[in-house]
Amino acid sequence: MHYSALLAVLVGSAVFAAQFEMPHARVIALDVNAPDSTSGGLIAADVDDDGEIEILISAPGYVGAYNPDGTLLWRNIADVRVGGSSEREGLPGHHGPGLQAADIDADGHTEVLFLTQDSVLHVLAGSTGEEKWSASPPVPEGAQSWEHLVVANFSGNGDSDLLLQATNKDGYRMGRYLAAYRLADLQAGKTQPLWQTDAFLSCAHNGARLADIDGDGKDEVLGGTILGPDGQLRCAMPVKGHLDSIFVADVRPDSPGLEVVALEEGGGNRVFLANASEVLFITDYEHQEPQNAAVGKFDPSRDGLQIWCRSRYNEHQKPFVFDWHGQLLAHYKMDDVAPAGWTVRGVEVIHTIHWTGEEKQLAAAKERHEEGDLCIFDPISGAFLLRIPEHVNRLYVADVTGDWREELIVWNRNQLHIYENPAPNPRPDRPRLWEQQHYRRSKMTHNYYSP
Repeated sequence: MHYSALLAVLVGSAVFAAQFEMPHARVIALDVNAPDSTSGGLIAADVDDDGEIEILISAPGYVGAYNPDGTLLWRNIADVRVGGSSEREGLPGHHGPGLQAADIDADGHTEVLFLTQDSVLHVLAGSTGEEKWSASPPVPEGAQSWEHLVVANFSGNGDSDLLLQATNKDGYRMGRYLAAYRLADLQAGKTQPLWQTDAFLSCAHNGARLADIDGDGKDEVLGGTILGPDGQLRCAMPVKGHLDSIFVADVRPDSPGLEVVALEEGGGNRVFLANASEVLFITDYEHQEPQNAAVGKFDPSRDGLQIWCRSRYNEHQKPFVFDWHGQLLAHYKMDDVAPAGWTVRGVEVIHTIHWTGEEKQLAAAKERHEEGDLCIFDPISGAFLLRIPEHVNRLYVADVTGDWREELIVWNRNQLHIYENPAPNPRPDRPRLWEQQHYRRSKMTHNYYSP
């Protein structure tokens, strides 16, 4: 659909709050359709080092990079490691892009990394898509293949390391196998890991996330167990069921560094908050499964961040919100706040979003269990502030236009639709979110359960 035609549709039919202007829409035409399955996804990064953010997408057999003006930068026909259900097929899980982008050799140029289904690591030049080198680290006994990768800083020398993760090949698949490498070693043909383990407690549906949560300049590995950059156990959550999703943010103002939020299914259906060394709280709301979350400054009148949980219900969801102490702040029925015609299944693929530029953050999501509409809502009250008629195959939220606020990026069949807030930014001088190391890490290791 042409830009003007798309905008006419939006102006004619979107429902939005009076304080929101109609979002501007940018259209990028793709030379590949969104997958029929839930395999593949997208990330944003400045891959050609021109100061602008490009979009990388993955689909079965395809990796492509697209410029902000909609032109194709490059494409690579490769058997990239993407998949659907991680517990049945292995990582990276539903909507997992299986892509990383970083300057891994400190030469000032970005590389793009991915695994293929045969466990081979491929490293491409970000500006051209040409392969620079590849490596085949040995797969652990008990695993079928390497399935998830994250560029890492374990040594304190920047994005020069790599974490690989695999699930067990038999039974209910969990990402218990990890190995850490120096990328320079892999390039030189050396496959001896810095460390490895077969006892990592991962989420049941998505891979490990990385961030420097204790501020020492090196990454920790985040899951139900938190490992230091040396692979040693730092903290273990007393998980009785399994973890559905995991997030990292500066939740508690009284605790140095960042915190990890993890949601449990079964075993009490609890929410965990931990830092690099201890579990800070364990809480629940009437033993209801939290399932999916958004973490952000949803109530600026309160210290710290708030944790919004969607709830399990397949229909008629009942979200609830905790403060940074683990105390219940709010709960409501989604049916009472959703606009007319919104599915009774509620929302999914929920992203915290800096949309307005104010201190208060909001949440973005799509209609659940269908390729439906897009919305922005207030997690505290549940009020829908913006509804955009769409056909959402994938939803991604990131700062791609440069004013530090975040945009809505929708993969709609063979197009990307990028929606940006045209209202003046009330705090234009804030640094871009990409300067936050944990933001960069999270935007490249997301999937359906942990956007």
